[in-house]
Amino acid sequence: MSSEHIYDEFRFEIQPALRSKLEEFQLLGYATISEDDLWKYLTQKKWKRSSGDRRIFELVQDVLHVKISEYMNFATIEAFKLDNFFTELTEEEKRELLK
Repeated sequence: MSSEHIYDEFRFEIQPALRSKLEEFQLLGYATISEDDLWKYLTQKKWKRSSGDRRIFELVQDVLHVKISEYMNFATIEAFKLDNFFTELTEEEKRELLK
């Protein structure tokens, strides 16, 4: 998968909307979400199948309409895609955990 997204060129222009959304998340108690995390959600989930025909105000609208539950669902799935924690455990450690 390419690391560049079609809307990466607009990131600086919509940065105020990103910051506003992060401030909203902080007020809701989610202070650990970074701008990069939010951008990853937008490019890999919200705009995954974008053809590049959206206008900048539509991108800002997408940012401002992100719900914390949508982001948290994405973050949870991404965490499960990481290396499996249990592959690093020995059989004995696994049995101890599952007692």
